Amino acid sequence: MKRLKLNNNAVVKFSISALLVMIFGAVLILIQGSNPLEAYSWIIRGAVGSKPAIASSVRWATPVLFAALSAVIAQKSGIFNLGIEGQLYVGAFCSALVGAFVSGPSVLVISLAITAGGIAGVLYALIPALLKVFFEINEMIVTLMMNYVALQLTEFMTKAIMGFDANVNPDLIATPEIIENAKLAKILPPYQASAAIFLGILLAVIIWFFYKKTRAGYEWKMLGLNQSFARYGGVDIRKTCLTVFLVSGFVAGICGACEILGPHMRFRSNFASNIGWDGIMVSLIAGNSPVGVLAVSFIWGMIKAGSLAMERMTSVNRVLVTLIQAVFVLFITIDLTIIFSRLSKKPQENRKKEAVKC
Repeated sequence: MKRLKLNNNAVVKFSISALLVMIFGAVLILIQGSNPLEAYSWIIRGAVGSKPAIASSVRWATPVLFAALSAVIAQKSGIFNLGIEGQLYVGAFCSALVGAFVSGPSVLVISLAITAGGIAGVLYALIPALLKVFFEINEMIVTLMMNYVALQLTEFMTKAIMGFDANVNPDLIATPEIIENAKLAKILPPYQASAAIFLGILLAVIIWFFYKKTRAGYEWKMLGLNQSFARYGGVDIRKTCLTVFLVSGFVAGICGACEILGPHMRFRSNFASNIGWDGIMVSLIAGNSPVGVLAVSFIWGMIKAGSLAMERMTSVNRVLVTLIQAVFVLFITIDLTIIFSRLSKKPQENRKKEAVKC
């Protein structure tokens, strides 16, 4: 009964937040002089209204799913990894090099490229992890600042590899295109949705099983709930924190690798703006649940695909959708059900006070 009650509360919380966000978005669309019903209808059609729309939704859901799973691993264990974007970039860069310069059978090249991306993410996460574990330096500040370092570092390395002054033409800041055997299969050809989505789903199931069914997963979860209790229970805090950080970085690096081997096929500077932050927001909305992340990522991808269609067919800018997504995260974080429940209790308390006076 208690579990059922919690699920009902979650449904109510999401429903209230979604309703308020739709009203908020409608008001903004009206202010812009557009029709909210028309804009919302194009979002739906652009997300699931046709084969290209479904392919676009899957394409945009894929990187968000990986980034959100990386955030889940960290946040569920009490670590705030804000450096997913940076780990994603170095992973994408290393994966692009393997895909461009290593030849061989498709299975081998793709496996090596994805592994290279994951390892690059691990190495980049190692710096803030060591600072956190051994020097107790706030990981949020370090990981946040290292995002900018990753952007500049990968751009510099791309220029060095290509061997030219990219200031003449900034669009040329890109690695060579990956070979044919390194490209992930398209699941809805000729559109960009790739087989990486299946890897993301498999990873979500593995993470769910790990936290739900294994002793190590229980220790990781206890670390996030109460570090003192975890230490009292015999958990090696330093070792566990370090491992969690590195695994989170590994998944972020895989995210970057799948973006290169799927839709992009080469590394470009600023190719993946905000994917890391989208992943963190999706993880927050899903309550750091791997299964919840799976569902919310697809909804996030549908909103992204629908917003592109809305921008093409109406006068509404898709930046409005980004704003609406941020407001939705705010509503979910606040937990409006608690506010409404407290407001509903106030009239009852006032009646009781009046009855006592009488």
